[in-house]
Amino acid sequence: MYVCICNGVTDHEIREVAAAGCGTLPELTMRTGCGATCGSCLDQAQQILDEVRALRELALPVLSEAA
Repeated sequence: MYVCICNGVTDHEIREVAAAGCGTLPELTMRTGCGATCGSCLDQAQQILDEVRALRELALPVLSEAA
């Protein structure tokens, strides 16, 4: 699904960038262009960043206990 119509950024692209360590909207904008034109997509982009961060934080304790 397109999140940023102006710059053609999809939710999949945002999830990939977030999984690679992007955690803020300014960084997301720098990496993808999301939100750089009209900004109407920024709320949805932030929700996706938050979802990925929550999943990453949930998975880390499990990995540390396995070692």
